[in-house]
Amino acid sequence: MSEMQQTLKNDICFSGKGIHTGVKTNMRLLPAKEDTGIVFVRTDLEGKPIIQADISNLLSTNRSTCLKQGIAEIHTVEHILASIIGNGIDNLIIEVDNIEIPILDGSAKEFSEKILESGVRIQDCKRKYFEIKKELKYFDKESGTEIIASPAKSYIIDVSIDYESKILGIQNASLSSIKNFNTEIASSRTFCFLHELEYLLSKKLVKGGDINNAIVVVEKEISEDALLNLKKEFNKNDISVNEQGYLNNLSLRYVNEPARHKLLDVIGDLSLLGIRIKGKITAYKPGHKNNTKFAKYLKKIMKEEINKTAPKIDFTKEPLYNKEKIKSILPHRDPFLFIDEIREIGDDYIVGVKFVKDSEDYFKGHFPQEPVMPGVLQLETMAQTGGVLILNTVEDPQNYLTFFMKIDNAKFKRKVVPGDTIIFRLSLISPIRRGLCHMHGVGFVDGKIVAEADLLAQIAPKK
Repeated sequence: MSEMQQTLKNDICFSGKGIHTGVKTNMRLLPAKEDTGIVFVRTDLEGKPIIQADISNLLSTNRSTCLKQGIAEIHTVEHILASIIGNGIDNLIIEVDNIEIPILDGSAKEFSEKILESGVRIQDCKRKYFEIKKELKYFDKESGTEIIASPAKSYIIDVSIDYESKILGIQNASLSSIKNFNTEIASSRTFCFLHELEYLLSKKLVKGGDINNAIVVVEKEISEDALLNLKKEFNKNDISVNEQGYLNNLSLRYVNEPARHKLLDVIGDLSLLGIRIKGKITAYKPGHKNNTKFAKYLKKIMKEEINKTAPKIDFTKEPLYNKEKIKSILPHRDPFLFIDEIREIGDDYIVGVKFVKDSEDYFKGHFPQEPVMPGVLQLETMAQTGGVLILNTVEDPQNYLTFFMKIDNAKFKRKVVPGDTIIFRLSLISPIRRGLCHMHGVGFVDGKIVAEADLLAQIAPKK
């Protein structure tokens, strides 16, 4: 797999019904620039709002994985996300004109086939990984689900399912390399038990269901009335139960197709981490609810690791914002504009730089014989960096002010002196809502933490 980021070469189009809502959705996959990630765009809604494929935007996991950002929702994303990861794509825009992704044949087969036809384009930016460095465990007592991430040189997934079913038995599926996704996993279809299907049909909860896009497991003998009802629901006259205990609508593509499909779902759900995984995932009795809970857990661990590691900056390259551009966003001016450069801005983080010079005014009075940058000014510089992140979320930042409401857990670990370069990284603790922004900030000098704090800020329009 390429160590560089990748996107599609050409546009791809799909069309079909959503399995749960029954709505017809037209979907278009478009190449995207470096560091875009995977973004859904609801073209049918005013303003064409976006939904980033990120665990922070999780809406629900009831029968499928659904996302929401702002007013926009997108349902049943797990299959398309799995095919994107399985085909080595990092950056993609997915335009949809309705609320649910087409179910197609119940697998990721058609998605993957069309991605292969398009081909991928290698981009001029290194791929980012979350490398599993130690064993991380998650256990859900209610369901008995256990998911473990452990160190490995590549992305490996091992899944076991056990529904206490005589038909399914205990099944296992493994993927020794994500490179084998298309040949071993993509065509594995979703499945359900007949009693679940009957309940969902009675509640009108599979409005787009088709007897041809799911494997139906029959645990108990089916009555003639129930069989007649299924024939009526799916407008199919020759429905019966085969010798293996499945409805005869489909033939299994693999003996362990249900386990393989659960592995497919794990890949799709864990893609919401927003970064590729380098490690082995072992999942026992996985499902959307616990897959996404594990993704949230990994995200928390990842942020903790990032917060302890200084961002790498190539100072031979021009900054994203120099001091003059910072002035177009922040209202601060000398001698109270402390942040010198903005080097990176992501959806939930920002990296800024402060060059500590011996000509700074405060050194004249703060230990002039042995000048040390005051801790409160380190926090102010950190806050200014965070202010750029917040104001970057509005269209006209020059018309807003940032007010810091609270600073918690402030720590100063090393003194900062003239000649030092402080690299600040601030990450969102929670999504920005109603103009409120909660961030964790860390300052580094020579790769070591010198200051950190939790900041709560609010933006408000100028009067």
